[in-house]
Amino acid sequence: MNMRRMGGFITAGLLLLSICSARADAPSADVQGLSFSTALQRAVEQAPSLSAINAGIHAAQASAIAAPALPDPKFIIGADNVPISGADRGNFSRDFMTMEKIGVMQEFPNGDKRRARADIAAAAIAKTQADQVIERQKVRELVATAWINRWYLERELALFDELDQAINQYGDALRTQFQSGSRAAPDALLPAQAAIELADRRDDLTQTLAQARAELRRWLSDDAEMPLQGEPPQFAINVRELHQHVHRHPELAAFGPMTAQAEAELREVEADKKPDVDVEVVYQRRSELFSDMVSVQFTMDLPVFAATRQTPRVEAKRQALAQLDNERLAMVREHSAELDSDIAQYTRIEQQLARLNNSRLPLAQQRVDVQMASYRAGQADLAAVIAARRESIETHLKQLELQNQQAALAAKLFFAYGEQP
Repeated sequence: MNMRRMGGFITAGLLLLSICSARADAPSADVQGLSFSTALQRAVEQAPSLSAINAGIHAAQASAIAAPALPDPKFIIGADNVPISGADRGNFSRDFMTMEKIGVMQEFPNGDKRRARADIAAAAIAKTQADQVIERQKVRELVATAWINRWYLERELALFDELDQAINQYGDALRTQFQSGSRAAPDALLPAQAAIELADRRDDLTQTLAQARAELRRWLSDDAEMPLQGEPPQFAINVRELHQHVHRHPELAAFGPMTAQAEAELREVEADKKPDVDVEVVYQRRSELFSDMVSVQFTMDLPVFAATRQTPRVEAKRQALAQLDNERLAMVREHSAELDSDIAQYTRIEQQLARLNNSRLPLAQQRVDVQMASYRAGQADLAAVIAARRESIETHLKQLELQNQQAALAAKLFFAYGEQP
């Protein structure tokens, strides 16, 4: 091998190596795409509503620290038995009863009340955490629906491009035939008319797609402008398991901490029937002629009018707890009915898709083939060909529409009842 040829091989090898290196360094197109799982993850990370609830959790946790604590002590300063008349008026040292005092007073709520307040604070934390789960489920469901909707709408728009291309091809062929005199002039207008109708429908679909993008942008901001990557996930729908997991819905799970909070509030008002105790310790200074003193005082509540004070409040809390129980039962029935309705809708979509895939799509394609063969043989006009082609596209659009509805409904059922808490 001569040197020139060897140099050529070396140059080619270096060029190939540089190309491979450049491809390795260049970002992959797939990396730039927005997959379904990535959209859910980023939405949960970026959702302001979840950040707000997270701040609420920290606030509830901070409040729980002080809930069972004693009230702040009170500082006492003053003077007792100061003369205001006679020769000793305004004098702090002549009368043996006059004294300056300084001390502290501490309130001691009864133990049941303090324990109830601690339980209320703990339940408030659990309730806020339950709200976070509810909001997370809502965000994930809405983002999943928006991603799925955009994915299928983009496929529908691609079908319009396919139909548009076919109509343009028909128009070119028809103009050629018209110029040769083999076709009448009115036939030449058919593709233009079909194109106008197609443009109107494309505008409607483009608007719907823009709305889907806007919904996705609500949760993902600029990330929503990324091209979608991958396909919608296939959620397994098991009707029996969904019915068994109806109580798993986050909105129903939130009734646990709500009930715990209501029960703790009931215990707190019941504890009002037990007296609280205040302790006051005071140092009293008198003139140098007399001894200083120390006073200790105990103050106790006297709940002697419980029938008109504490008892009505206790009854109110009991009724609030009963109200909560009935609201939970009502929501269980509501979600059960909603689940039955969603399952019925899912079953209908599944059956329609089966008929469409097994019958309507093959028949529509057969009609296109027959009309095209007849048109080429001069036995059918262009209008029949365009109509058959439009019907085929309409059938594919219906397929995508049903798949969109099915995937969105499956995502809703999964995030509400099928996802592990």
